[in-house]
Amino acid sequence: MSTDLLPLEGITVVALEQAVAAPLATRHLADLGARVIKLERVGEGDFARNYDHAVHGLASHFVWLNRGKESVALDLKSAEGADIARRLVAEADVFLQNAAPGAAERLGLGADELAARHPRLVIAGISGYGTHGPLSDRKAYDMLIQAESGLISVTGTPETATKTGVPSADIAAGLYTAQAVVAALLRRERTGSGGVVDISMFDATVEWLGHPMYMQMYGGRQIPRMGVSHASIAPYDAYPTSDGEILIGVQNDRGWRALVAEVFERPDLAEHPRLATNPLRVRHRQECDAVVAELTRRFTTAELDTRLAAAGVPAAQVNDMAGLVDHAQLAARDRWREVATPAGPVRAVLPPMTFRDVELKMGDIPELGAHTDGVLGELGIDLDTRDRLAASGVVGRPAAAPDPTS
Repeated sequence: MSTDLLPLEGITVVALEQAVAAPLATRHLADLGARVIKLERVGEGDFARNYDHAVHGLASHFVWLNRGKESVALDLKSAEGADIARRLVAEADVFLQNAAPGAAERLGLGADELAARHPRLVIAGISGYGTHGPLSDRKAYDMLIQAESGLISVTGTPETATKTGVPSADIAAGLYTAQAVVAALLRRERTGSGGVVDISMFDATVEWLGHPMYMQMYGGRQIPRMGVSHASIAPYDAYPTSDGEILIGVQNDRGWRALVAEVFERPDLAEHPRLATNPLRVRHRQECDAVVAELTRRFTTAELDTRLAAAGVPAAQVNDMAGLVDHAQLAARDRWREVATPAGPVRAVLPPMTFRDVELKMGDIPELGAHTDGVLGELGIDLDTRDRLAASGVVGRPAAAPDPTS
C-alpha cells in the first residue's frame, strides 16, 4: 500500500557545497524527500555550473548533481550574507558543507560552534584528507585523491596507470556522507541529539581499496594493473567476437566447465592439464586467454551473449555511453523521467534506491538564486530589505526573476 510519504519528507538541509562530493550527497537526500537549500556565490554560483555547456547550455555535472534543490545566492564574505546563512542553519535539521579547510569556521559555521548552539542539528563536513594530519590543509580534487590513495596504482593497463573515468573519490565521499546523515537523523529520533560527522575523500577511497590493501599488507605484493582483467581470476577479460567484443568473467571451475563444454562445445578443455583449475588458468593466463579468444571469434557478439546467458556464464556486452542511453534494461524497467531545468526539460535516470510504495522525488534543476527571495521571505526579511540586499550584492536573484510580490 502506498504511503505517498517520502522517507525524508519534513527534513530541511542547508548545504554550503560545490563541485561533486557534497552536491551528490545532498541530491540523494533531496531525492529521498528532504528540502535542500543550496547556498551559492552571487553571480558565479557553484563552479560546477560552468564545467561545460553540454545540456542545452547547462553543465552536465550540475544537472546530474543538483536536481530538487533550492538555490539561494549569498555573498558569505559580507556580514549580512553570513548572518543570513547562520539564520538558515539555525532553522535546519542538517548542515552539510565541503568548503575549503577553515572556511566554515570563519563564517561562524564551524562544527563545534554549531553543535554548541544547536544540539539537535546534524552537522556533516566533507574534506579532502580529514580534520587533522599532515595533509589536512591540502587542496584535494578527485584526481589528487585517486593518486594519493593509490587507486590509480591498481587502475589502468600494465603499461599505463589511469584515474577512473568517473570521479570515484568524490562519489565515494558523497555516498558515505548521505548514509551518515540518514543514520544521524535516525539516532536523533531516538536520543533527541544531532551530532557531527566528518567524511574525508581520502578515507572513503581507502575504504574502497580493501582488497588490494590487504593483499599488500598480508600477501606482500602490489596488485597489478589489469585493464578489464582480474589479477586473481581467469578467464576474466574482454574477448573478440566476429563483429566486436564481449566481456567474460569465469569465477570458478564450474563456470569454466560450462564455458568450454556448453558454450564452446569443447568438453575436452574442461580437464586441460594447464587450464582445469583457476590457479592453473591464472598461472597460464596467456595460454588461457588465447584459447578463449580463438573460440569467441567464431560467434557474433549477440549470438555469444545468448549462449553465455543460457549456460549461466557471467558475461556482458562492452557498451559505450550511446549504448547505455539506449540500453534495453533501462527502458524495460521504465527508469527514465524528465526533470525541468532553466533551459527546458531533460532526461534523468531514477535514483537507484527503489521504494515499492512511493517513487522518489526528482525535482527541478535550479537557476542560480531562483529561491533567494522565497527563502529570505521565510526568515521574515521584508521585500524592501531584500531589494536593498540585492542592490548591494549581498544576495543574488535570477537574471529574469519574477516579481516576488506576485
